[in-house]
Order: sequence, then structure tokens, then C-alpha cells
Amino acid sequence: MGRINILNNVINTATNQVEGFCIVKSAAVRSNVKGSDYLDLVLGDAGGEISAKLWDYSIEQHGVYQPDNIIKVRATVNIWKDTEQLKIDRIRPAKDGEADMSLLVPCAPLDPEFMYSEIIKRTEAFSDNDLRMLTQYILREHREQLLRYPAALKLHHAMRGGLLYHTYTMLRVADGICDIYCQLYPALSRELVSTGIILHDVAKVPELTVGELGLAAGYSTPGQLIGHINMGVAIVERAAAELMIDPGTKELVQHMLLSHHGVPEYGSPKGPMFPEAEIVSQVDVLDSRMFEMYDALAAVNDGEFTERQWALDNRQLYKHGHR
Repeated sequence: MGRINILNNVINTATNQVEGFCIVKSAAVRSNVKGSDYLDLVLGDAGGEISAKLWDYSIEQHGVYQPDNIIKVRATVNIWKDTEQLKIDRIRPAKDGEADMSLLVPCAPLDPEFMYSEIIKRTEAFSDNDLRMLTQYILREHREQLLRYPAALKLHHAMRGGLLYHTYTMLRVADGICDIYCQLYPALSRELVSTGIILHDVAKVPELTVGELGLAAGYSTPGQLIGHINMGVAIVERAAAELMIDPGTKELVQHMLLSHHGVPEYGSPKGPMFPEAEIVSQVDVLDSRMFEMYDALAAVNDGEFTERQWALDNRQLYKHGHR
């Protein structure tokens, strides 16, 4: 286990007392040899986990705590069997918005509100009214979840706000591509590319089971039975019907969602059949692989190789150190 961040927040050096916010990883009421109840906890944050004890525990005085609760504690750091452990002196639930989530769970490096706003601004500039209405309708319908949802259970962008971050970086990459190819091929639709990117993974929202912490605990039943590609097509179908979107435009958008994984073995029943769909698919692969590569390389020193990366065709990666 890594060193939990709260251990750095010393408020009394004489007593080795610390204070801060944590996530409850596990909680159990137990009895000591004298028959008194105590609360046996594992607390965590973005830095790691630590065991903690609240002696002389009572529900009436201290409350009830469950996994994924965000709490504030004041505690004394003790050493038990050569391992740091917390003796809790004070405990309470955190108030809404009180804790810095970036210190508690892995978070996207950009503020979700900023990314969401930038993506909405992109759609507001669309000259195609159907694409503008469709993207804004779906974005606003899922706004609350998009601000915290990861893009995956374990692989690329599996962090709080990771879904928006993946979408936002894809849009930026596609801008550079479209800057070149729109000059070479004026028929290429930048707005269609942007629409495909914005909506390609929106059905990760119903596909994943995600709590308030913004981390995926698993796949939902429809996520396992149907998957985000097919559910995304259904989301577009319903929204297009309500907005009376042109059927031809709707079908182009649905095709980009169906084909964004490229080949059947990765879940796409159709390969990209027009240039904008090809760009969406290729940028999706590039962005996910760049994330996986730099995430793996962060764990090794210059001149070293990573372990084999299952998500990258079982390749080892080399950290060259060249800047």
C-alpha cells in the first residue's frame, strides 16, 4: 500500500496527530477482550490505504460508516507490527463539496466543469442545426454523470472525470488532423467528426456502475448484455426522434458510434465506411494508447522497460528519457 496523504497533514508534532479527509474502504464493528465495541476501518485516499481504529465506539456518538463514505478524521499515528496505523480521536462525515476529490481518488488532470463547458462551446459553434441540437441534448441529459464518470473500469482513463478527459483530448487531436485534411479534402466535415467524438462513448454512463466517487465498480446488467456501442446507438435514436433530426444525419452519427472500435473483435459490427468515421476510430485508438503508454511509463525510470502491457498487445515499453 502507498503512503496515505493524510499522514502528511500533521497538526501536532508532539503527539503525532494528523487531520484530513479520507474514503472509508471497509468498516466493521468489533469487540475487544473486555467486550467493548470498536470500529475497525481501512481508510484510503489517492496516496494509498491505512488501517484505523476508533476505540469505545457507539453509533449514537459517532454515527454509522460504510464503504465509499467520505469522512474527516483527526487521529494519532501509531506503529503496530512495524506498520503505521491510525487511532481515531474524532470522526464525522464530510460535507458536500468540502473535500478535494483530487486528493482522494485518481482524477482527470483538468477540471470537469471546464472540459464540459469547452465541449458545449464546441457544439454551439456548429453550423449544422441537427448536429448542434443532437449533441447538446445528449450532453445536457447526462451532464451530472459526465462530470464524474471514468471512461473505463480498469484500462484507459479509468479515473474520476476520465470520460470527459478522453473526449476533450480526442477533440483536440482531431482538430489538428482536420486542419490538414479539410484543406486537402474540402468535403470533410469537421462538425461530423466532432459529433462522433463527443457521442462515441456517451453510453459508458449506462454501461458502467459508478458511485459518487467517480470510479467504476463494475458493469451494469445492460452494460454486459448490450454494451456501450449498441446503447449509444439507441441513445441517438431516441434523441433524434424527439428532436426530429434528419434521418440521414442520424444514420451518419449512429454509424460513427457503431464503427469507432474499428473491427468486430473489438466490438464494432461495422468498420468505418466514410472518412469522418475513420478519423473518430483512429483518434480513439491513439488517445487510449497514449494514455496507457504514459501511465505505464510513469512507473519506471529512464532507461528501463515496463512490464508487459496486456492492453497494448502485451508489449514492453521503453522509457528513453529523451526530451
